[in-house]
Amino acid sequence: MPQLIFLPHEELCPEGKVVDVEPGISICDAALANGVDIEHACEKSCACTTCHVIVREGFNSLEESDELEDDMLDKAWGLEPESRLSCQAIVADEDLVVEIPKYTINQVSEQH
Repeated sequence: MPQLIFLPHEELCPEGKVVDVEPGISICDAALANGVDIEHACEKSCACTTCHVIVREGFNSLEESDELEDDMLDKAWGLEPESRLSCQAIVADEDLVVEIPKYTINQVSEQH
């Protein structure tokens, strides 16, 4: 069973988090199911960039992004070659080290 290793994020997981996940789950769903409240303003429909993550290790185990995801990523803050939308990045059979960027571009940010 692969592990997702979330690097520390000041607000979402200050200590970082390591979780075991089943292959076939998105990084976003795995984060949400394990108490990492990653932003997902478009309800995981690949229509925004708020769930942008950088896959620091294991990136090549993910399926390639499609054109729609690439177009959205072009708008993401802090884009890197290993950037993905976590709602579209499906865990395969390798461990992933995931960094959640400090900032997201969210035009309508709801405060809880």
